[in-house]
Amino acid sequence: MVVSDSDASGGEQEQDGTGQKPENPSRPVTAAARRERRATARPAGKSAARADDKARPAGKSGEKTAPDAKGAPTPKRDQKAKKASVFARLVRFIREVWAELRKVIWPNRKQMVTYTVVVLAFVVFMVGLVSVLDLAFKWGIGKIFG
Repeated sequence: MVVSDSDASGGEQEQDGTGQKPENPSRPVTAAARRERRATARPAGKSAARADDKARPAGKSGEKTAPDAKGAPTPKRDQKAKKASVFARLVRFIREVWAELRKVIWPNRKQMVTYTVVVLAFVVFMVGLVSVLDLAFKWGIGKIFG
């Protein structure tokens, strides 16, 4: 049996004299309150450090930072970005392909056999359907023009 938060408190909440349900501070009502609660519930770690970096823009606290892409001036339109060599681009492409292949969830043997049987059955069905339609059209055209 699944019990929701509202069921856990004993079923329906009683309404006060105004017809409103009493406030429950453990369940935020607005989206902003839910986001704030989620933010405070996150554990400290790498994600918290990244969130702090995003929350505080560089340069506002008075500390000097190394110039990065955001601090650099916008390049002129006539300037061409330096293009990596063909070999470097090929190596980068292969690395990215390899990284994507590592993300793939490969089927196990049982799934592979099942998928193969399904594909072969579908192909046999389609060959039969096209053959029947071909014979029907051949017979119909023979009766009409023959």
